[in-house]
Amino acid sequence: MTSYTLGQKYISPTKPERGVFPLDHEGECKETMLKYMLCLSRNDNKPSLCQAESKDYFQCRMDRNLMKKHEWEDLGYSNEQQRKT
Repeated sequence: MTSYTLGQKYISPTKPERGVFPLDHEGECKETMLKYMLCLSRNDNKPSLCQAESKDYFQCRMDRNLMKKHEWEDLGYSNEQQRKT
């Protein structure tokens, strides 16, 4: 069968919004992600109780270029929270 493309619009890709980052296809941060998910399930899905695990997960992603490096304050971690971890 022949496909006709005349008259179709070309859709150009757009840059992802902040907070959208590549999937971890190689499973480089799978262990830290599982620790975070386990923490959430143990703490009634309250992310405030799993900040150390989420910070470890973000650090893993930043170290492996799966997300852009950000300051911790930009990711919602205050200086007080950093002292606790």
